Amino acid sequence: MKSTKIRLSTIADVRDFVNIVSQSEIDIDLASGRYLVDGKSIMGIFSLDLMSPITMTAHSDNTDELFAKLDRFIIKE
Repeated sequence: MKSTKIRLSTIADVRDFVNIVSQSEIDIDLASGRYLVDGKSIMGIFSLDLMSPITMTAHSDNTDELFAKLDRFIIKE
């Protein structure tokens, strides 16, 4: 399991994010505040506060390829 902070600023970002994670068999959870949604659900993502960073958790030990595809959404600290 690996977690990181991401930012989805636009509708296009949400669409592109869901398209990428939907191609993966890895389960993705997104958390914002006390809300937790499936990262493959567009409606779920739109229920989150997209103005704040979102915590993305990938439920797999082999996440390097997925995280490389999602690099533009990951907040570098």
